[in-house]
Amino acid sequence: MNVFVINAGSSSLKWQVIATDSGGAQGQGDVRLCRGAVERIGGEAIVSTQDLRGARQKFTAPARDTRAALDYVLRWLLSDASGVREIRGWGDIHAVGHRVVHGGELFHESALITRDVLKGIEDCIDLAPLHNPNNLRGILAVREICGEAMPQVAVFDTAFHASIPEHAYLYAVPYHLYRRHRIRRYGFHGTSHRYVAYRYQTLLQLKPEQTHIVTLHLGNGCSATAIRGGRSVDTSMGMTPLEGLVMGTRSGDLDPAVVNLMAAKEGLSPHEVEALLNTQSGLLGVSGLTNDMKVLLEELEEHEDRRVRLAVEIFCHRARKYVGALLASMGGADAVVFTGGIGENSAEIRARICDGLQWAGLTLNENQNQQTTGREGRISSDESRLAAYVLPTDEELLIARDTARCVLGTEGA
Repeated sequence: MNVFVINAGSSSLKWQVIATDSGGAQGQGDVRLCRGAVERIGGEAIVSTQDLRGARQKFTAPARDTRAALDYVLRWLLSDASGVREIRGWGDIHAVGHRVVHGGELFHESALITRDVLKGIEDCIDLAPLHNPNNLRGILAVREICGEAMPQVAVFDTAFHASIPEHAYLYAVPYHLYRRHRIRRYGFHGTSHRYVAYRYQTLLQLKPEQTHIVTLHLGNGCSATAIRGGRSVDTSMGMTPLEGLVMGTRSGDLDPAVVNLMAAKEGLSPHEVEALLNTQSGLLGVSGLTNDMKVLLEELEEHEDRRVRLAVEIFCHRARKYVGALLASMGGADAVVFTGGIGENSAEIRARICDGLQWAGLTLNENQNQQTTGREGRISSDESRLAAYVLPTDEELLIARDTARCVLGTEGA
């Protein structure tokens, strides 16, 4: 089955075409036919693509909105210019899978999109006003272009965390606020955490109930999850992705009283404070330079800038703190798994986070850590009681496989 995977943002559209099925082991029998992105939607957009053989193209195209961008990409895929021989007509795209950020308490797993599912995604807009409307636009654009007969599946970032128990997801605020407004921890990056948990389980030939790990998704957005028996039992992100670890531009955990203080002292509205915490904080806010960890580490090595050093130290301290907290929350684990752009590619950040976790039985193999970049591997020493692994995430593959499973009605990971 050829699945067109879409992640629709406010001014961007990321996509992949993956040939997959709903059976077999994760990552086997799957072929990534093409991938790409449309950036700066709203005018003359920038389109970048990469085909099965690694050939890249980059060009501009007019795209006033998500529908226009999607229409352009689909027509390009069907043309000779794409080089994707497996897609020659509309019939060669068998289903569309969408990343949907928030499923609230309505969706505990991926779902074939029906009118009721669309209504449910709309009902969750209040919980994710910056994301769910964009995801809906992508779904409706596919329906307009490809027709209602095209099967579409929603894969929710929050769904994997639906197994978190009540005592872990509730905030200690008046209970009626939860009953009225569903104010609680939902967690995000669920598709990534689920994927690396499955990869860990597959590599070590474990059953789901034998999978006890802490996963660290470290990228521009960062989150940590406690996985016991293959199920999420606690996580760092909360009702929104703002809570938890320090991120590229997000502050992570913050004393709520600081919000009013900032608003009063800086003359900001609540909306402006929230925007500041989401887009001007984190690594960017502390360093005053960038949210790119690679650039920060280069700057630190070359100039030993104090604020850059602080940004890196705060980032690693918060991640280490959460690993310890989640180990306590789940009663111990067998491994810590790093994923995401920073987690997969920065040996230095992994070493900084693990330094100080010797109490938990974790010691790194320095050579293995340095040599493991962008690939799977164990980076802890043979003597380490708490293992450490690097497992590159592949959310798009999981979306494709979930889509095939939902459309074909089969069981999957």
